[in-house]
Amino acid sequence: MELLRVVFRDYRWPFISVMALSLASAGLGVGVIAFINQRMIADTASALTALPGFIGLLVLLLAISLGAQLALTMLGHWFVYHLRGRLIKRMLDTPIERLEQLGSAHLLASLSSDVRNVTIAFVRLPELVQGVVLTVATAVYLGYLSAPMLAVTALWITLTMLIGWWLVSRVYHHLNLVRESEDRLYQNYEAVIGGRKELSLNRYRARRLYGGSFDAASRDYRHHVICADTFHLSANNWANIMMLGAIGVAFYLANGLGWANTTVAATYALALLFLRTPLIGAVGALPTLLSAQVAFNKLESLRLAEDREGFDIADASADWQCIELRGVSFRYAPLGDKPGFAVGPLDLTVHRGEQIFLIGGNGSGKSTLARLLTGLYHPQSGEILVDGTLIDDRRWEAYRQRFASVFTDFYLFDQLMGPQGGGADPALVEAWLERLNMREKLEFVDQRVTSRQLSQGQRKRLALLVAICEQRDILLLDEWAADQDPSFRRVFYRELLPAMRDQGLTVFAISHDDSYFEHADRLLEMRDGQLSELTGEQRAHASRDAVSRIG
Repeated sequence: MELLRVVFRDYRWPFISVMALSLASAGLGVGVIAFINQRMIADTASALTALPGFIGLLVLLLAISLGAQLALTMLGHWFVYHLRGRLIKRMLDTPIERLEQLGSAHLLASLSSDVRNVTIAFVRLPELVQGVVLTVATAVYLGYLSAPMLAVTALWITLTMLIGWWLVSRVYHHLNLVRESEDRLYQNYEAVIGGRKELSLNRYRARRLYGGSFDAASRDYRHHVICADTFHLSANNWANIMMLGAIGVAFYLANGLGWANTTVAATYALALLFLRTPLIGAVGALPTLLSAQVAFNKLESLRLAEDREGFDIADASADWQCIELRGVSFRYAPLGDKPGFAVGPLDLTVHRGEQIFLIGGNGSGKSTLARLLTGLYHPQSGEILVDGTLIDDRRWEAYRQRFASVFTDFYLFDQLMGPQGGGADPALVEAWLERLNMREKLEFVDQRVTSRQLSQGQRKRLALLVAICEQRDILLLDEWAADQDPSFRRVFYRELLPAMRDQGLTVFAISHDDSYFEHADRLLEMRDGQLSELTGEQRAHASRDAVSRIG
């Protein structure tokens, strides 16, 4: 299995040490059986004197077996800890285009269900390892007692395991389908949580969501998980009953056919009873490993960024004067038979200290341009330059460090942060709390916001505060004023933008507020993925009635 190969690659010596402990435990278990055979069955005269030694062997077996299982379990939890950390780090390093293709439901399912299944597998892994190792060690000892009886018994157990394996393969098949159903369930969970207001207002939509996609996904999940459990229980019971049958076969071979004496037959029965629990445990643990392999394959199918340590943070030079987009274009993936929406080629120059407004209709490409400008999207053609220096793969991370943003779909972090990840400047925080009229609305503990009851407009003000505290060179605002009341919208354009200019910020704002276009140094427009700059009469007309131009 690929999962175990990765464990062996990353934790070779701890894994080998755990296997050595498991072998010692198995050898000691066989030693206990041999001790019973030689000192308590074959030689009944010494049975009483053998009791202290027998108790000592049991205590030693308990200690080593427990140690082997705990070591393997701890190794599994360490692996899962690093797996979860690597997964989050790879998500942080993955280009946003790929994350948006996957969608939040898929990513959340991987972070919860897939990682959980890997965790469960490692909790059960000791049972599988112990079962396999004990079976091999016990078989060697039984072969020493009677090779012919071992051959027949092994054939019986092999048949048992083959049929058990077929049953388990059906478990694997249905677990794959269970995992697919989980993805669809997470999409419905996301719809229920994210669309709770709309669903409360429209019960017909709520009924359709519940009775349609959610119920179908839930029924699929129920069907496949019942099938998986049915085959799993069948495999367990099959192994249990056939192991009891193996004991009867051993006595038949010894007493009925005379292949061995009663002492050997009793030892075989004892050994098979000893193996019964580990083998059933191994059969029971195998589906969890198969489920973990399904989860591991799902994680690999995300095609996230390669695993690398550290964040390679490269702060951008603060003395830049000009950013240029030359022939930059980007096309989204096709939707069925329809080609994906294309933006560009775009030519744009942003000078330090400018306050640029971008207008355009819905779906015109404004947000795509914003993502290209900030480096969130890599241009599929064309180039980006800073003061004439091409931004290549080595400079991409540093380029993005120039920007702070408040997108329309922003996530509101509650921790204020200053330059280079340090604390925010207290004087800057106080000044902007006053400007944003949020002093009475927010409470802080160690520059962490503890206030929760905020309107959407207030949430945007807090998001702007968080962005300004970062003290980046360029601030991108995506329709920031859209959720503000008319009076504070006026404050934004007439007081906040001048304050940002005084702070040395370059502002790139997507806006539909035609009444305030006069406050922009430059006015740009996106139409059908193409960018143009409005000047002279065009700009005056847009300022009089932007709605008529972008409708």
